[in-house]
Amino acid sequence: MDDVLTMELSDDERSLLRWGLLEWGGPASPTDDLARIMGFESAADLYLQARRLAEAVRTDQGLTRLDWTRALVATEFVWASDVFGSGLDAVLTSGFSDTEGVVILRSIQRKLSQAQARVSGRSLV
Repeated sequence: MDDVLTMELSDDERSLLRWGLLEWGGPASPTDDLARIMGFESAADLYLQARRLAEAVRTDQGLTRLDWTRALVATEFVWASDVFGSGLDAVLTSGFSDTEGVVILRSIQRKLSQAQARVSGRSLV
């Protein structure tokens, strides 16, 4: 079993990660292939796991390296992609301007860089 890691994240960082996970149950439209790239078994698994991960982020629970990586990648895709994610609408649904969102996302990326799972072939391990 993977070790559980806790991360010191600001309220804004937690808010953006939580939004990035839960947005997949709203306007964002993942395919099964995209969900697998993000480390989930399918789009249905992404919807299921996103709720669990968002709650863990909200309540400051630890996550495995794989789960931290899934949360980050899901947020990166949903923030940036106007095809699969919220893209241009992210400023409306996240509560953060583009500038604020990018600054917060970069901060999360820096903090989680040590916790990221490895990518092997086409999947996260």
